[in-house]
Amino acid sequence: VVGSRCPTEQISAQNRLLIKNGKIVNEDGMVDGDVYVEDGIIKQLGRNLIIPGGTRIIDARGKYVIPGGIDPHTHLQFEFMGAVSQDDFYQGTKAALAGGTTMIIDFAIPKKGESLIEAYENWRQKADEKVCCDYGLHVAVTWWSDKVKEEMELLCKDHGVNSFKVFMAYKDSMMLRDNELYGVFDKCRQLGAIAQVHAENGDIIDENTKKLLANGVTGPEGHALSRPEDVEAEATNRACVIANQVSCPLYVVHVMSKSAGSAIESAQSRGYQVFGEVIAAAVGTDGSHYKHSSWRHAANYIMSPPLRDDPSTQEALVDFLVNKKLNIIQSDETAFYKKKEQKFGSSIMTRLPPGQHNMNDCKTHSEENLCSATLINPCEACTISFENFWTFFHDLPGRGGPVPIQCHPDRVIWRTLLQRSTFAKTQLTTQNNDVSQQQNVPSQQSYWIIPSLICPDGTSHHVHNSQSRELSL
Repeated sequence: VVGSRCPTEQISAQNRLLIKNGKIVNEDGMVDGDVYVEDGIIKQLGRNLIIPGGTRIIDARGKYVIPGGIDPHTHLQFEFMGAVSQDDFYQGTKAALAGGTTMIIDFAIPKKGESLIEAYENWRQKADEKVCCDYGLHVAVTWWSDKVKEEMELLCKDHGVNSFKVFMAYKDSMMLRDNELYGVFDKCRQLGAIAQVHAENGDIIDENTKKLLANGVTGPEGHALSRPEDVEAEATNRACVIANQVSCPLYVVHVMSKSAGSAIESAQSRGYQVFGEVIAAAVGTDGSHYKHSSWRHAANYIMSPPLRDDPSTQEALVDFLVNKKLNIIQSDETAFYKKKEQKFGSSIMTRLPPGQHNMNDCKTHSEENLCSATLINPCEACTISFENFWTFFHDLPGRGGPVPIQCHPDRVIWRTLLQRSTFAKTQLTTQNNDVSQQQNVPSQQSYWIIPSLICPDGTSHHVHNSQSRELSL
């Protein structure tokens, strides 16, 4: 336990719990009713349930009872470009729970030439004793050989890994060439695994960067200038074409521009199996921060691909979500900057590790804001934040889904019609550069419930580490 003992409000959910009078939300509809949980399993659903005496009761009248969110794209304790992301698996998953996310999927990313299995085991070692919520791991393929092929198969067979990520950017580091992408996608198809791609043209970025540096552009603004929108769109289209050659389903991570979204929509219209995700920051803010007079402020918004200057980008990405051309909102949690007094090192833009913090309120600043603007309804929010994950990354039997009998009760009870603003001091992360700071959000969880814990709002910072588990996907 962090700080001191757990408060008395935290009561084991392993025995008996009745959630009464809530609006139970699933992707296929909403129903007023009660949920009875026993030994961490949903046993009954309906009205006027017959339950044992001594059952803990939570009155959810006027509140939504929704699945806990799943964040399928995080980078906790990630070493990159000579830095380590500031939130470890304890701090990061604690912040996720505070925002209504009850499961994360991180990335095990081997260095070029490193064993994929060793990288996976290293990530497990970092995470297992620290996580506060359930988690899983994707594995990145940063180099290509017969050994990598063999290890991909072993990871699927022996460790339950079912998704592999490739990079078309970060030349001389993690970037794969087209023929290597073809090989990875073909192997994913053979294994029945999902191929994920970071789509940016690494060669063009490299040449643009050289030109910018030669012209004296060394600050954060150069990062965005080296990665214009069409560089993302070209790589997105190319990845779709390569994956289609071997009939491999493709999942495009962090779609950041209208052009990249349109490339995915076009591929889908041609019958390609392509899916895509949006990060919460992309629908909550824009690239104007790169022009901020404060170097430190601008640096905190660096991400790859970058936020776009075009003011219509946010609306376009939301439209792609609403029309089911893009499918999931996630945080892409990778925050490298911690405190004002922390030094950034060199100001040269090539040494600035990309990443931002948005895990604490990823869910509230995306699905909930879309609901409040009536762009989507709570059922569609459930689809974006929960159901689509299982659709794309393997529907794990006996867990989640439309609230059925005999599933684990990862649930969040949300109270509505409550406006609150977020500030650095209210975040449960080590970061003070949350890109969603000082934004209004329309609702907040009253409780989150996982099989080992019931926690009212305001007390989630007392959660235990290592009380959850790694899940084979």
